[in-house]
Amino acid sequence: MTALAMLDRRRTIARWTYNRWLVPPAALAVHLSIGQAYAFSVFKIPLVQHFGTNLTPIAVIFSLAMVMLGLSAAVAGTWIEANGPRKAMFVAALCWPGGFGVAALGIATEQLWLVYLGYGVLGGIGLGIAYISPVSTLIKWFPDRPGLAAGLAIMGFGGGALVASPLSTKLLTTFADGPAHGLVPTFLILGAGYFVVMMVGAFTIRVPQDRWCPPGWSPSSRPRHLFTTGNVTAANAVKTPQFWLLWIVLFCNITAGIGILEQASPMIQDFFPGVGPVAAAGYVGLLALCNMAGRVLWSSTSDLIGRRPTYLAYLGGGILLYALVAVSGGWSIALFVVLTGAILSFYGGGFATIPAYIKDLYGGLQVGAIHGRLLTAWSAAGIAGPLIVNAIADREKAAGVSGANLYTPSLYIMVGVLAVGLLANLAVRPVSDWFLEPSQTVRPLIALEG
Repeated sequence: MTALAMLDRRRTIARWTYNRWLVPPAALAVHLSIGQAYAFSVFKIPLVQHFGTNLTPIAVIFSLAMVMLGLSAAVAGTWIEANGPRKAMFVAALCWPGGFGVAALGIATEQLWLVYLGYGVLGGIGLGIAYISPVSTLIKWFPDRPGLAAGLAIMGFGGGALVASPLSTKLLTTFADGPAHGLVPTFLILGAGYFVVMMVGAFTIRVPQDRWCPPGWSPSSRPRHLFTTGNVTAANAVKTPQFWLLWIVLFCNITAGIGILEQASPMIQDFFPGVGPVAAAGYVGLLALCNMAGRVLWSSTSDLIGRRPTYLAYLGGGILLYALVAVSGGWSIALFVVLTGAILSFYGGGFATIPAYIKDLYGGLQVGAIHGRLLTAWSAAGIAGPLIVNAIADREKAAGVSGANLYTPSLYIMVGVLAVGLLANLAVRPVSDWFLEPSQTVRPLIALEG
C-alpha cells in the first residue's frame, strides 16, 4: 500500500519554489518511449515476410494501436485529470511495454492475432494514457507559453522514432539468425527498455500547487484573439461546434501525415529501388527528426501568431507539398526527402499545437480531458491514412504498377483531405459564453518568485 500511495496525485505536488524546467525531462522520457510507434514501418517488411502476407494486414497492427490510443485517451482523460500524471504514467508503463511482450509471443507462435492484441490493443491503450498525461501537466506549468509547453511534451513522441528506428534495425540485424529472424528478441529488449525509462519519468513528474503561475505573468497579459474568458468542462466542450471543427482539422492533418509515416520505409524503397533497408531506416529516423523539430518550432510559433493562422500554414502548406511529391517526388532522393520531411514537420506541429488551441478556446480547467476526447480523431485517422496508402499500393502492385506510381493516387487523395481541414479551421470562432463554468471556478493565480 505504501508503494502504491506514491502514485497518488497529492504525492506529486511540487513546492512553491520548484523549478518548472525540471518537469519537461520527465514528460520527454515517457514520450520518447511511446514514440517508437512512429518507427513501426521498420518492422513492416520483416513482419510481412515472417507471416507470409501483404502490407495491409500488417498495417492493421499500427492502425489498431492508433485507434486504441484515441479511445483510451478519450475514456481516461477525466480519470487522469483527477488522479494525476504519476498514476497514469505508471499504468501506461505496464501497458505499452507489456504489449511488446504479447506481440513477441504472437510472432514466436506465428499467431498474428496476438500481435494485434499486444502491440495494437494493449500497447495502444498504453499509448493513449501516456500521451495525454504529460501534456496537460506541462500546460499547467507553462500557462504563459502553452504552445511551447505542448511542443516540449509531444516532441518526444515525434522524436522517439529517431532513436527507435536505428536501434530496432541494429537489433534485427544482430539477432537475424534468432527466433523469427530477430523480431522476437528485438521486441522483448525494446519492451524492457521502455518499461525502465517510463518508470523513471513516472516517479519524477510533478504538478504545480493550486493557483500557481510563473513570476511576472497573469492571465490578463495574454492575447485575446480566440481566447475564452473562462473555463469549459469536457462534458460541455463536446457540445460546441468548435470541438467538432477541431476534430476535423486534427483528423485531416493526421490522416495526411500518418499515411507517409506508417509506410515510410517501404515507400522510399519503392520510389528509389537502390535504397536498402538500412538506408530506409535512416530515412525513417530523419522523418522522426523533422516530426520532432516541427513539434517545438511550429507550436512555439503559434504562441506568437495564434493557433488558427498556424494551422492555416500546416494545412495550406501540406496541400502544396503533397502535390509536389506526387508530381516530382520520384525525380531525386534529395527532393523526396526534403518534401516529405517538411510534411512531417507540419504533421508534428499539428499535434503539438492542438493542446494550446484547446486551452485558448476552453480554458485550462480540463485541457487533458478535452484533449483526450479530441484524440478520437487520431483513432479515425490511424485507420484512414494507412488504409488509403496501403490498400492503393497493394491494388496498384497487383495491376503491375511499380515504383513511385504505386503512391500517386493516394498522394492526390491527401491533397483533398487537407483542403477539407483547411476549410474547417477557417470556420473556428470563439466559444460562446453560454458554455462557460460559473465564475467561481476561475480562481486567481498566485505567482511566487523562486
